[in-house]
Amino acid sequence: MLLFTMCAGMFLVQLDVTVVNVALPALGADLHAGLAAQQWVVDGYAIVLAAFLLTGGALGDVFGHRRVVLAGFGLFGVASAGCGLAGSASLLVAARAGQGLGAALLLPGTLAVITSAYPRHAERARALGIWAGVSALALAAGPVLGGAVVTAVGWRPVFWLNVPVVLAAAVATRRLVPRGERVPGRRADVAGVATAVPALGAAVYAIIDRNAVAGIVALAALAAFVAVERRAQDPMLPADVVRQALGPTFVAAAMNFVGIGTILVLTLYLQGVRHASPLTAGLEVLPLFGPLSLLAPVAGRLTGRFGPRPWMIAGLALGALGMLNLLLLDGNSGYAALLPTLLGLGTGMGLLTTAVVTAAVGGIPPGRAGVASGINNTARQAGGALGVAVLGAVAGEPGAGFVAGLHAVGVIAAVVWLIALGVTLGGVRPRVAAGV
Repeated sequence: MLLFTMCAGMFLVQLDVTVVNVALPALGADLHAGLAAQQWVVDGYAIVLAAFLLTGGALGDVFGHRRVVLAGFGLFGVASAGCGLAGSASLLVAARAGQGLGAALLLPGTLAVITSAYPRHAERARALGIWAGVSALALAAGPVLGGAVVTAVGWRPVFWLNVPVVLAAAVATRRLVPRGERVPGRRADVAGVATAVPALGAAVYAIIDRNAVAGIVALAALAAFVAVERRAQDPMLPADVVRQALGPTFVAAAMNFVGIGTILVLTLYLQGVRHASPLTAGLEVLPLFGPLSLLAPVAGRLTGRFGPRPWMIAGLALGALGMLNLLLLDGNSGYAALLPTLLGLGTGMGLLTTAVVTAAVGGIPPGRAGVASGINNTARQAGGALGVAVLGAVAGEPGAGFVAGLHAVGVIAAVVWLIALGVTLGGVRPRVAAGV
């Protein structure tokens, strides 16, 4: 029940990344919101989530993850109600930012609670496999659930549906998660928070909006964060945690760079080149989401027995081969020609997701599980945003040159994952198995 409750919290976080996309035309018409405002409904959530993930994990390590997860549920529920009540686009964007802040408290906290509840390596890996499978299911379910709700009853219930789920999950969290006490001698790294939030938020905004000024702000804030952390007595980002998480963090960023960016490009290909309807295109992408959702729990068991490294290697190799298959496509290719890419990428990510999370949090002291989770999830959020920006720009608008851009996407994605494979070989230590 504890695992189910933490998965419910994470499911809401991931679902709200994608569920709102299909509601944009309806809410735009209702609130008289133009394209820019509609984009901010999506990006306001994503930017705040990425900006505060590291902070959310660090606060949980200091004050106890039960407290922070409950605060995250409360904030997410109130903000969801605010979204449902919003009478203007600006109020909706503000409420979405509140959802992002609640999600940033929830996501690393749920992972840290699971890590603490399953101290043995094999059990933890299996639990993380279920957690990762639910995460993948949420991303796939978002457009489908959102489309069904908007079609049946309008866009506001998309947000109201969160409220009863949040209430039930908060009650379950109070009953099931042990009450963690504040760690003696630990204190909140206020200066670290004050510099990490603008560094991460500005970086993700610079990626999404391709804004040079935001990029400069991000670099300046990052430099300040590094200087602050070097002098801090109890730093938010301890050097030993950074060293251990560095390899898995790079692989996590590379995974989402290719995965999230490729989903966008393939959607453009299916609709713009093959002229599929939105519903048909959504169904045709299911061979990617199916293996990702189904394999994650299996990969958790395999990771628990053999360690994360073999499955990271296998997932990256399969995914790279799938992306190279894009070189064989042209404007007249049938759907069957695309299947090796969908299955290769979906299988690769299905093997990879649980293994990457396990490698990131495995061996981290319990008092640092939250910040380790925050690092990993921040890398995934930023990697996905960068993948959408870069691979989307390489592919371009569907038209005469789109297939050439699609070929370039295949090469870039394969190279990124092969580099990640090299990082895995050199930076993720083998782990002999089961329960040791």
